[in-house]
Amino acid sequence: MATDLPIACSLDAAGLRDRLGEVSAIGADGLLSADVGDRRARLRFRAEVADRLAAVVAAESDCCPWLELDLALHGDGVELVLTAPPEGAAAMRELAAAFGRP
Repeated sequence: MATDLPIACSLDAAGLRDRLGEVSAIGADGLLSADVGDRRARLRFRAEVADRLAAVVAAESDCCPWLELDLALHGDGVELVLTAPPEGAAAMRELAAAFGRP
């Protein structure tokens, strides 16, 4: 995945703090599994957090357009796949880690 977009987040410090708080809360309420690699993370959640997760994905798509976020329903759960270009891999892993551990 090559990108000409800058690897940067457009949120200010307060916005980032709030976003990471919501990400952490979603993870605490629904994260089932996480498989985090170098440039891709696959996270599975309970279906109950789907709407909140979709809102975070939409917001992250706006502030970090370089990050590919794919959200899909799978049976009784939701899967989020994060994919980053090489220069954004560390930031992608930090976001995935913010959801916590299952």
